[in-house]
Amino acid sequence: MVAVPATTRARRPGRRVRPGAVAALLAAALLAAAGAAGCSSTSANAGGAATSDPMAGMNMATTMPAQLPPAATPTSVNVYSHDGANALSPNVAGQRQLVYVPNSDQNSVDVIDPTTFKVIDHYTTGKNPQHVVPAWDLKTLYVTNDLANSLTPIDPTTGKPKGPNIPVDDPYNMYFTPDGKYAIVVAEARERLDFYDAQTWKLVHQVHVDCPGVDHIDYSADESFLVATCEFSGKLVKIDWKNFQVLGYLTIGGMPQDIKLDPQGEVFYVADMQSNGVHLIDAKTFTKIGFMPTGKGAHGLYPSRNAKLLYVSNRGEGSISLIDFATRRIVGRWQIPGGGSPDMGGVSADGSVLWLSGRYNREVYAISTTDGHLLARIPVGAGPHGMSVWPQPGRYSLGHTGILR
Repeated sequence: MVAVPATTRARRPGRRVRPGAVAALLAAALLAAAGAAGCSSTSANAGGAATSDPMAGMNMATTMPAQLPPAATPTSVNVYSHDGANALSPNVAGQRQLVYVPNSDQNSVDVIDPTTFKVIDHYTTGKNPQHVVPAWDLKTLYVTNDLANSLTPIDPTTGKPKGPNIPVDDPYNMYFTPDGKYAIVVAEARERLDFYDAQTWKLVHQVHVDCPGVDHIDYSADESFLVATCEFSGKLVKIDWKNFQVLGYLTIGGMPQDIKLDPQGEVFYVADMQSNGVHLIDAKTFTKIGFMPTGKGAHGLYPSRNAKLLYVSNRGEGSISLIDFATRRIVGRWQIPGGGSPDMGGVSADGSVLWLSGRYNREVYAISTTDGHLLARIPVGAGPHGMSVWPQPGRYSLGHTGILR
């Protein structure tokens, strides 16, 4: 495949856009403009149990999904069993509790102290930083400098860059294989997943996908395969990562974004910012089994620390929807006062705060998971995107802004 020079790629603020995707983006913009922004607010507590009237004030006709089968009878399976509140690995001992914000349109990272809600550091990375990704062993954070074709390593014990930038091709996003052997650089513009040796950073293998806009990934419960979303083609791709083999594609339409597996490993939830909701994909059969309308511009997905709720950031209307994993129903919505553009982020180690970047508002939101009220709105640089809340509970990282197992 012939690489597309960076200078010829069409772009929108803070985000790469392939030329072939312009029509899709225009359609998405028209749909978003036509949709009505949600304005109600409900709450659920940090323990994952909904309030006595979790649906109060919600527009039932537009927010409730079609009837879906509930999750199976609870079993011992919980893919997030090691991600509970404050269940930190010995590997993160001595690391500072900080929030790292890549400013995609300013080629920099802002560092926030979560106890004071203040920016305490700022440094230059490389052109178009998109995500801050924890390493598999939890000992390094990597800033993916998309248009600089490099990674900036950060030492989480100091919160500052360490060593020179690492050359890799087109790192829009990055993940790690479950065994820690490979770093998977998501080369979105090249329509590839590039497997690098996670220690030497030598390129080992490339998997080409017929899936324009490949960007987000999650793994099956047994970690035998991964599923990646493809924003500009409305597809998902299933890959046997051990054998570098594409197993199949699933067309779901829209503009798929973030993807997360449910605790029992039965369903992949896929945010869709064009369809304004979340698709449910059967993990065993790789088929679509449902859809939940959550809000305009559904984008980021984050499980609560007790693995009972899934937080959905609706970037186009400044809200967060709450999905109950057990019932597969929406049980609440939090509205950011004055609106905003909540995008990517993570949950604090103790589970009390949901942190999200305000992609088009040059700000970061700290939201209480007790009742959804806004704790802080923090000014940062231009185009804040895939920020990482660190450290987080878990034994090892699968990448992105912090998918831990």
